This record gives sequence, C-alpha cells and structure tokens, in this order.
Amino acid sequence: MNYHWNWRIFWEGAPDGAGTYFDTLLSGLGWTLATSMTAWIMALALGMVIGTVRTLPGKWAVRLGNAYVELFRNVPLLVQMFLWFFVWPEVLPQAAGDWLKSLPNAPFITAVLCLGFFTSSRVAVQVTTGIEALPRGQRMAGTALGLTQAQTYRYILLPMAGRVVLPPLTSEFLNIVKNSSVALTIGLMELTASARAIQEFSFQVFEAFSAATIIYVLVNFCVVFLMHKIEKKVAVPGFIVAGGTGAH
Repeated sequence: MNYHWNWRIFWEGAPDGAGTYFDTLLSGLGWTLATSMTAWIMALALGMVIGTVRTLPGKWAVRLGNAYVELFRNVPLLVQMFLWFFVWPEVLPQAAGDWLKSLPNAPFITAVLCLGFFTSSRVAVQVTTGIEALPRGQRMAGTALGLTQAQTYRYILLPMAGRVVLPPLTSEFLNIVKNSSVALTIGLMELTASARAIQEFSFQVFEAFSAATIIYVLVNFCVVFLMHKIEKKVAVPGFIVAGGTGAH
C-alpha cells in the first residue's frame, strides 16, 4: 500500500472548527513554550537554592538538599507526571482534591509543577558542581573582606558559578522543552499532542510529525543561539573562555 503525501494538509480546516491544521500546530507550540518557560523559571529558582544549600557547612542542610535531588532526579519523569495528576489529588483532603481536579488548566499546572521539580533537581546538581569548581581562594577572599557567608555567596560565589554552569544549563533548558512532550499523557495539547491529533484526524502521520520535528529543532536552535549570546555577554576575561573555563 502506497502512502499518499499531502503537505497541503496544514492549510485545510481542522475538525474542531478552530482554524486550519497549521493553527493547531501553532496552538500546540504556544502551550509547549508556556509550559517550558514557566517550568524553567521554577526549576532555575529552586535549583539555585537547593544547589547552594548542598554546599553549605551544615550537615543537615546538605542531607536535605541531597535527599531532594535524589528523590526528584531518580524517579522517571512519566511516573512523576502520573503521580502529580492522578495520585496527588486523591491523597489530599477531598475538598482540596476536588478543587484541583476542577481547575480549567489542571494539565498545564500539573505539567509545570512536575517539570519544575524534576528539572530543579538537575539544575541543583549543576549549581553545586559550579560552586565546588571555583578556587577555594574566592571563598577565603570573601571572608578576608569581612563579608558574611550569605554575602560571599551572593556577591562572589554564585555570580562566578553561574558563568561556569551556563553551558550545562543550556542543555537543561533544551531538555525541558523536549520533556514537555510527556505532558500529552495527561491531556495537555502541547506540540506533540497537536501533531498526534492531526495524524488521527487526517491520517497524514509523516507530515504531522515532520512538521513537529522541524518546529522543535527551530525552537532549540533559538535557545542555543540566545544562550550562546548570553554566555559571551557575561564572560569574565581570564576566567571564562570559549569552550569552557579559563584561568582562575
């Protein structure tokens, strides 16, 4: 049986009456970007805090930080997505669970929380590694200047560590865009789910997923380009050089 290619399918009307199949893809892209960006802000904020806590002198703070990382990093993302969406509302008191289920954007909120916590554990590891990679003299210099521990982290360690971990953070940003496709399993109509809907209605499977693939590649290319510009903008001469860390 020969496959009948039809690239004009994207300009045909979608069965839901909301426009063409191309509009369906654009809508999916919008949900993908909204989910990824919101989850990334959450992951970056939590990851910075947890990653910093894991480098503090206090043993209990380090243990709590390590427990957080191991919990969210070692449970598969799909399992976490199901736990957040199907299990967590049933564990809460009935009134709270019913309220969560009735939220109009429950899949979006669930996807953001799940991706945010999952990615924050990975960001935390990168932040910890970046801080520990700095020369010990930088921490000692802060003490010699009379800075408190909080001030040393704020003004010396974290700004420099941020420059060190910017390349791996770019990879995590790319991962969160791609991982957002898992949200289709809980009903979020992001890009992959939109492509699957086009395939199911039109039976043009190759066209639908080829278009989704191209869009993912373009989005990730834009992310890499933007992060590369930021990396060059914040580079410290003599410390960060092209391709990695330079002289301390």
